[in-house]
Amino acid sequence: MKRVCIILLVLAAACLCAGAQNIRKVTGTPMEYIVDSNGDTTFVATLDPAWVLPRGQKMKGRDWRRYYRLVYNFNKVYPYALVGRKLMAQVDSTIAADVTRRSERTRYINDVEKELFRLFERDIRTMTVSQGLVLMRLIDRECGLSAYEIIRTYESGFAANFWQLVARLFSQNLKTRYDPTQGEDAQIEELCGIWDSGRWDDFYFSIFYEMPEKTEISGTTLESEVRKRNR
Repeated sequence: MKRVCIILLVLAAACLCAGAQNIRKVTGTPMEYIVDSNGDTTFVATLDPAWVLPRGQKMKGRDWRRYYRLVYNFNKVYPYALVGRKLMAQVDSTIAADVTRRSERTRYINDVEKELFRLFERDIRTMTVSQGLVLMRLIDRECGLSAYEIIRTYESGFAANFWQLVARLFSQNLKTRYDPTQGEDAQIEELCGIWDSGRWDDFYFSIFYEMPEKTEISGTTLESEVRKRNR
């Protein structure tokens, strides 16, 4: 009997020790704290940001439908504008570093054009007219050149004038510069700010009640190189 009591006491002590160990076990994240001159302790914690999205101007009817479509189109095409800025910088850098003759520049631009068509033609052709117009505004914003200036710089003045004429037939103007303070460009500028701040998914969900579809872009760098003619 005495032996049994000893065993029970040992087991009870083991349980108490285990319980004490569980009580002392600390989980969670260590926190910083400040002790003031009175000996009071204040814990310091960094909270995740809570975004409060601006309501902006009240819109209804046609204005709301136009804005609704702008947000949807912006989500589709803004990634292409960001890639376009990167590719244009790559082209300019290559021309500045490697091109010494006009013929080399022409061949290189032609190679780049073919590569761009191979990478993006299918995606661009599936865009609507309104998406294409938003993309033009965004390219101007990212690259600092209007569509007309881009064509004239990298192709020729004749090509730029031709496409300007085509745009005029559809009541568009390739020479119009992006103005972040006026009209739809101001709304686009606000959308860019929301995107760049990391709030886009929340903003999009607040309008459509679904998460935005991500635009996957396969080509973000160009493989074309300047072809030197043997002398």
